[in-house]
Amino acid sequence: MWSPDPMDIFDPPDRETMRLQKFGKLLAGPNTDLDEVRKLSWSGIPPPVRATTWQLLCGYLPANIDRREDTLKRKRLEYKNSIDQYYHMRSDTLHRDTFRQIHIDVPRMNPDVPLFQQQMVQESFERILFIWSMRHPASGYVQGINDLVTPFFVVFLSYYISGDKNPENYNFSQLSPQTLQWIEADSFWCLQHLMEGIQDNYTLAQPGVQAKIIALKDLIQRIDAPLDAHLARNAVEYIQFSFRWMNNLLMREFPLRCVIRLWDSYLSENNGFASFHVYVCAALLARFSKSILKRKDFQEIMLFIQNLPTTKWKDGEVEILLAEAYKLKFMFADAPGHLTTARRT
Repeated sequence: MWSPDPMDIFDPPDRETMRLQKFGKLLAGPNTDLDEVRKLSWSGIPPPVRATTWQLLCGYLPANIDRREDTLKRKRLEYKNSIDQYYHMRSDTLHRDTFRQIHIDVPRMNPDVPLFQQQMVQESFERILFIWSMRHPASGYVQGINDLVTPFFVVFLSYYISGDKNPENYNFSQLSPQTLQWIEADSFWCLQHLMEGIQDNYTLAQPGVQAKIIALKDLIQRIDAPLDAHLARNAVEYIQFSFRWMNNLLMREFPLRCVIRLWDSYLSENNGFASFHVYVCAALLARFSKSILKRKDFQEIMLFIQNLPTTKWKDGEVEILLAEAYKLKFMFADAPGHLTTARRT
């Protein structure tokens, strides 16, 4: 099993230039070594190369640098053709309820982030989500999928604006119509990659989510029995707080900048958004174990867990969490009978 370099996990600022150079070398080669990209990306991707790296890790861009431009042209055109083919059907009787739910959910995403309150951005998300639901009728659109577009959208937007501008506050209308279309198409295809690994989170009865909640409970029983017993004594069921963690991939628990850093590692991991995510959730719950044990009844416990004090977290806190999650994976991933449900996801 590959292990991240501890010195990379806790990168001091003066190493950032060196890391950027390493990425630049890897990405510029005639055939990018994706295994090396994954190893380097686990410890965080420098913002200037994050968009390209994510697209490579999603399998959206080919490893061969000469094929990338043609691939982007072809996939962006395919997405545009899907809009032409499907989007006019949003008002049809058969699809009206789906589009109505998307239209309700999109404005609720990241209400504190100005970017996502702009009409052009919301319309872009509506197209992405409706086209995805039309191309995947087995699951269709389910609440929670809308949140999963946001990291891709912000990262790909960042590629087109100067580094000193915060994409979360950016006026989307300043971009050219073509650039807007590119960001939308790239976000769609990378969402599709993510969903391929966790689609059973969103099919009927959401079996993927249910399996991951069982796996989380099993982990906590092994690593923090007093916490598990405390939850049981106070009638706190894991599904009551962790359903959102699995359904939204912790999007509601962390600031968007932290989610993006988290996804650097998820995209680097084999099955990162499924199995490894369970270890991250276990590490998060264990991180606040002492605080939870101080809460003495159901209401106090639930109020705390549903409002964890993570709003001011930055990359450093996320990296510590990831390191703890990696330790759990190293300890338990290959243990007989452990996390069998998560491995099926």
